[in-house]
Order: sequence, then structure tokens, then C-alpha cells
Amino acid sequence: MASTANDEAAQRHDEPALLAVDDLHVEFDTYGGVVKAVRGVSFSVRPGKTLAIVGESGCGKSVTVQSIMGLIPMPPGRITRGTAMLDGIDVIRQKIVDGEDIRGSRIGMIFQDPMSSMNPTMTVGDQIAETLEVHRGYTRKQAYSRAVELLGMTHIPEPADRAKQYPFAFSGGMLQRAIIAMAIACEPDILIADEPTTALDVTIQAQILDLLDELQATTGMAIVLITHNLGVVARLADDVAVMYAGQIVEKGSAEELFHECAHPYTLGLRAAMPGNDPTREQGLQAIEGTPPDMFDPPRGCAYFARCPHAMRLCEQNRPERFEVAPHHYSSCWLQHPASPLEVPGLYRGAVA
Repeated sequence: MASTANDEAAQRHDEPALLAVDDLHVEFDTYGGVVKAVRGVSFSVRPGKTLAIVGESGCGKSVTVQSIMGLIPMPPGRITRGTAMLDGIDVIRQKIVDGEDIRGSRIGMIFQDPMSSMNPTMTVGDQIAETLEVHRGYTRKQAYSRAVELLGMTHIPEPADRAKQYPFAFSGGMLQRAIIAMAIACEPDILIADEPTTALDVTIQAQILDLLDELQATTGMAIVLITHNLGVVARLADDVAVMYAGQIVEKGSAEELFHECAHPYTLGLRAAMPGNDPTREQGLQAIEGTPPDMFDPPRGCAYFARCPHAMRLCEQNRPERFEVAPHHYSSCWLQHPASPLEVPGLYRGAVA
């Protein structure tokens, strides 16, 4: 049975990627110097699947997706290297395809703060309708009618009446639903959700996650979920990429990263996650220290200064990427077959 499960997992990963990002580097010029915000990030997302990119605030998650969407100001920002291929087109360098902007049409995006993501001078219905007029060529009447349908799809009560209201009349949860309606209006292939539940209370968070799951099942779109909340990851993600200091340090399925995490940083994130296990002996365990200075990133492993299991090798040598299981990767010297350390809770696939 285990072999069959592995075969099925391999088959899923062999599906062609809908979006493939390779070796992305992003920098920002500041008065203090050059901030190396994203350093060689690579990931892919498959049709109908959810990829979660997780990590602490400031690790480069949002900059990664914003640079793909062309939303970082240039200058001071610049993309120095890397590609993001969508059906053979590098969307970093080509945003207009067949006379149409892929942003909003093929790739939709939900931004972090629902309160500042809509125009306060336009009604909610008009803002959603505008997307359809621009990208799909709908008449104003057709677009507005579809906008009302989309508000209904996101479970906003009395959508026809709500469409006539301005954003200030909406609660945070309802406004986030309206933003989701706008993001999916053109039936995009990919939906990027950047911290979609951060500003919401726990009950509304659960409703938004259920809504995203429902919409994905209905439309078949892929989702790239940006979050620092492992609870959100457990609820929604198929695959996970863990970011630290502008790099992806571990990638694998959600199940692997929760039960067989292979990087000390992932282990630390999991230990800091609240749970309801009555047998858990210790409370929440903070990750000591702070992330490195991105003006001058470490030469070796970026997690070296905070890692309780760091070796002398880690300080000056950037870790290789080890495949600890099929399609499960970790950039950590502890995964080297010659590593002498056995870390409790750390999966050592490379030496199994």
C-alpha cells in the first residue's frame, strides 16, 4: 500500500506545472545599501492544486509574488535574475499576451489588507464589473450582472443590494469576500492569495478558507497561498515551500512538512505552532534570535546564527539541496550522509 501511495504521489508531481518560477532574484536600492530580498527562489504550482509559501514576516514571500505580478516599484526594486513561466511565456518580462494583460485575466490576486484594496469612491459592484469590462470586453450591463453573481458565489447575502454599496459599508470579512469575487471574476488559471486571512478574526478566517477551497473545487484554478500561519497551511495546502531570508529552505507536500520536516527552521516553526495535544510536555517554543541582515546576507546557511544544531560547516558553506524523499527537498547540511548529528524530530531521509 505504501508503494502505491508513493507511485500516486509521483504521478501527481509529474503533471506539467501551470506556473514554474526558476532562480528568482530581487533586490532593492536603499539609502543604506542594496537589500537582497529574494535570492534564488524556485517553485511550481500545478493545475487545481494549492502551493503554500510560508515563513516569518520579512522573509521575502510577498516580494516574490509581487515581483512576478510586476507590482514592485522599479526603481528602487529590480529583478536581477530568474523566470516565471506560464504556458511557455515568461510573465516577468511579458505581461501583455495577445493584447491582454495577464494580470487580472489569467492570474488573479488577493492582497493582504482588505480595507485598503478597493477604491473607496466606487461601489463594490462597479469595481468588480470594471474588471470584466477591461479584460473580457463585457458591456456594462453584462459586467454588472456578472458582478452580482460573483458576490453571490462568495456567499455575500443580498448581493444585488450589496453591489450598490461602497466599501466602507462592508465588514472586514465581507470586504475580503468582495475582493475574492473581483480576483476570480475573469476565471483566472492561478489565484495568488497574499495573507488572505491576516486582518480577520478566527471565525471569519475559517469561512474565507472554506470559500477558497470551494471555489477551487468549482473552477479548477491553482492557488499560491502566502502565509505565516501553519494552521492555514494544514487546512488548505497540497504542497509547501518554506522560505527563510529570501530563500526556500524546504519543499514538499503538506503532510511531509508536518510529519517529516527535514529542516531545523521548519522544525522550529512547527514547535511554535499552538496545538490541542494534551500529551504535549512543553508549551510554545520560540525561535531564538532574529533573521539575518539582508544588506549583507550570510555566506553560508542563513539560519546558522539561530539554529540550535548548527555545525562549523554551516557558517561559510551554503547548503546543498538534498532530496530526502521523492519531491521532498531540504537545504540543510544535516541531511548530508556524513552528518554526525541526529536531531530529535528531524527527518533524515538522505541517510535512511
